[in-house]
Amino acid sequence: MRYAIISDIHSNLEALGAFLEKTEELGVEKTVCLGDIVGYNANPNECIEIIRERKMECVMGNHDSRASGLEEPTDFNHMAAEAVLWTRDKLTEKNREFLKGLPRSIDVDKKFLAVHGWVNSTDMYIFGARDAQTNFELMRAHSERNLCFFGHTHVSMTYIEADSSVGFTVDSPVKVEKGRNYLINPGGLGQPRDRDPRAAFAVYDTRALEVEFYRVEYDIQTTAEKILAAGLSPRLAERLKLGW
Repeated sequence: MRYAIISDIHSNLEALGAFLEKTEELGVEKTVCLGDIVGYNANPNECIEIIRERKMECVMGNHDSRASGLEEPTDFNHMAAEAVLWTRDKLTEKNREFLKGLPRSIDVDKKFLAVHGWVNSTDMYIFGARDAQTNFELMRAHSERNLCFFGHTHVSMTYIEADSSVGFTVDSPVKVEKGRNYLINPGGLGQPRDRDPRAAFAVYDTRALEVEFYRVEYDIQTTAEKILAAGLSPRLAERLKLGW
């Protein structure tokens, strides 16, 4: 089975469309989304509807929970809070209810875990080896899986636990081996934050037991123009061009 793993679409319809075109070339059989379908950009309903129509498995992100009204964006910075409240106002009732119903984690086909932030928290970030070590412990407590995909940081990264020590790599592909545990972030599809503006995602081939990172060009200018036309912060448009 070839799974595409995406995260942090953030209402970026152009990035999502470019990704879908690329997956046809790659022979992807199923797509799993790690949350934050909405926020920051200007096409929340359209992105949700693609997820729904294609029946993609998806977990809830922190922007999804705030935009749906489950929680308030009191801990968001001003720019993020403004965008999520704009999104809340634009969502159709059907799409709002869809976001509210998303799970916080998924055991995908009994092959790997899918979460947004930490294994037990939508909002917390995995920002280094210490955070990864805690999440490896949470993985052991919550499941029998040795592989977990997470998002939230918008940066492609692999943490590997072997012989009680944790290392990390940004190399691709990553071989998933027995006796080791893996936390893998596919990067940000709709708002990358690693100085590469191309949309990021990963493909997990369960036959080859291999995860490969991909980048794809998309029409950033159109996405940026939509942000400005919606009255959202110009900084949101500018950061897409910078990959930050």
